[in-house]
Amino acid sequence: MSEPLRWAIIGTGGIARAFADDLRLSGAGELVAVGSRTSARAEAFAAETGAPRAYGDQAAMLAADDVDAVYVATPHPAHHAGALAAIEAGKAVLVEKPFTLNRGEAEDLVAAAKTHGVFLMEAMWTRFLPHMVRIRELLAEGRLGDVRLVVAEHGVWFRHDPVHRMFDPHLGGGALLDLGVYPVSFLSMVLGTPVSVTASTQFGDTGVDGQTSVITGYANGRQGVATSSMEAFLPNHASIAGTDARIDIDPWWYRPTSFTLTARSGAVERFTFDVPGNGLRFQAEEVARCVREGLPESPILTLQETCEIMGTMDEVRAQAGLVYPSETRTAEGRPWLAP
Repeated sequence: MSEPLRWAIIGTGGIARAFADDLRLSGAGELVAVGSRTSARAEAFAAETGAPRAYGDQAAMLAADDVDAVYVATPHPAHHAGALAAIEAGKAVLVEKPFTLNRGEAEDLVAAAKTHGVFLMEAMWTRFLPHMVRIRELLAEGRLGDVRLVVAEHGVWFRHDPVHRMFDPHLGGGALLDLGVYPVSFLSMVLGTPVSVTASTQFGDTGVDGQTSVITGYANGRQGVATSSMEAFLPNHASIAGTDARIDIDPWWYRPTSFTLTARSGAVERFTFDVPGNGLRFQAEEVARCVREGLPESPILTLQETCEIMGTMDEVRAQAGLVYPSETRTAEGRPWLAP
């Protein structure tokens, strides 16, 4: 494919709007349609984003021949159903993080994508930012030596509002899924899948987690620490510490930003990046590249890694006793948890 990938968006929230805005900055994609639960909401969103068509009927939008790819940007519990419908319609699919509510749902989508032969990826947009690309290069070059500890935090204060989605367990609210997935995914990028997970969770009065901290263990004693909070405004730093050097990413580390590499000798290198827009265009460009090359998934964020990240999140929830009322369940009536 040499022409821009033609996108449809399911969902009309803030992240969907940011994605639509960033598509304008990229020649790799263009927005052709938006869909919502009501025609009025879809039409309003189309007017805001410049989409030529609006749909209140998801099936009709997915049946359109000029839609190549679908970005699923609905509330968390609707990710599975929306993505599955798009997969079955034969579209390339980008699913907003967290990919699903649990690992079982994630594996279900992966199996469906393989059956239908379509591209599928989690929209962990941070993974594709220029500073993250450079960090992976430095790690591959061995500039940090043996990485021993990775620390990342994501804390944003939310005014208490029981009807807001962040406080609603039926919408997958709480710190872990919305905020914690960023540092957990960052730990996965640097250290891989943990062999042990220890979590501490504090619950709010609506039944969602207000704060969750996770310590992950790896072979040879490596560790990761991921903290998320919707009750405290954290500095939102991240660091990767090795035997030879350390990387400190500027706040807010998961957005377009810069970082410093400090060697054990005290020598300092500064890496800065000029990134217009919100930073979401890079994941759209990765989808376009993979589709153009006929790849079923991104080698930068594989479907296996996404499922393993969801497995780590499941283990955190299992330790906390955190269950979402709307998640898909097994025949035995239990949540799907990581094996």
